Amino acid sequence: MQIYSVKDPEFKSYGRIVNGYESEITAIAAALEAETPLPAGTDYVPDDPAISGLAEASVIGESLFGGLPAQFGWCNGHNSKLNCLEYHRNSEFNLGSRDFILLLVRQDEIEDGNLSTDRVKAFRCPADTLIEVYATTLHYAPCGAEEAAGFKVLVALPEGTNLESPTLFRVQGNDDAYLWAQNKWLLAHPDSAEASDGAKQALTGENIDLTGSY
Repeated sequence: MQIYSVKDPEFKSYGRIVNGYESEITAIAAALEAETPLPAGTDYVPDDPAISGLAEASVIGESLFGGLPAQFGWCNGHNSKLNCLEYHRNSEFNLGSRDFILLLVRQDEIEDGNLSTDRVKAFRCPADTLIEVYATTLHYAPCGAEEAAGFKVLVALPEGTNLESPTLFRVQGNDDAYLWAQNKWLLAHPDSAEASDGAKQALTGENIDLTGSY
């Protein structure tokens, strides 16, 4: 699978590099590397005081989310597979203390409630680079840029995102079937653990695995 860079023009419809926060980026990346674990698998923490408690996180949060309450967590570990794709009603901001790869696709490529994985593109993000992943971009757990190194990636979102699943007053169709947690709509591949747990099996085609693509 071809792996683009977030610096390539192909990334422009999926997200952007955020500039102007060099000292904040340095502090947050250093805390990610020093204060958060590196699991053998993949773990996600929506909000970690080791990150959200930084003055630098408050500075970035006020700007990136326009004053809305924000949460600063992380997704760390080792991963090479797609498994699922998710989206929110807002952008997500990512920053790695190590290089990492995101598997991305646009929301408008969902057809008849399903999404073919052959539309997915891979983008490598260099360490210490803050990126915005647009609300219209489906994404999920990062992949390591090097098979053994693993990744430590900031996940900054509006407060409450990815927490417990809400109980809808009335399910009316549309994308209600994808709703998996607060402000989190999830499309699962049949081979994924999330599908086994009841997530909507809406990804068709290969469950992409980057092993051997580096």
